[in-house]
Amino acid sequence: MTDDRYQNLNQLGAATGMPVSPEAAMLERVAAKTAGKHFMVRFTCPEFTSLCPITGQPDFAHIVIDYIPGEWLVESKSLKLFLQSFRNHGAFHEACTMMIADRIVALLNPVWLRIGGYWYPRGGIPIDVFWQTGTPPEGVWLPEQGVPGYRGRG
Repeated sequence: MTDDRYQNLNQLGAATGMPVSPEAAMLERVAAKTAGKHFMVRFTCPEFTSLCPITGQPDFAHIVIDYIPGEWLVESKSLKLFLQSFRNHGAFHEACTMMIADRIVALLNPVWLRIGGYWYPRGGIPIDVFWQTGTPPEGVWLPEQGVPGYRGRG
């Protein structure tokens, strides 16, 4: 890549394998370059998977991440690889959802972030996990996350 802003990116434009764990995954960021404008960015991962920490059976979720950038944007390929790294990670739904949020907040220090973890049933009960960093700034369009309450998620 020839643009100086992207010289510290290690994964974009390179063959990159799936990280072995969320802890080993490298989240990367790029400068927002938006002159203090508040806008919302959404990432949707409708096929998120992790493992039950007790049984080792797969768990499935629809993850929606909304954030208002400050100085940084998350680089999307690194986010995709980070989310894929949960595929062999054993943790409860709440822990997975909050680990994603915590890593993004630590990386970006966003103006605001919310995450919705819409988990498919385990033992017949769906578990949905929601969190946000605080009150979003006024005047920013914050659409609903658009994931229905559980009725087959569709």
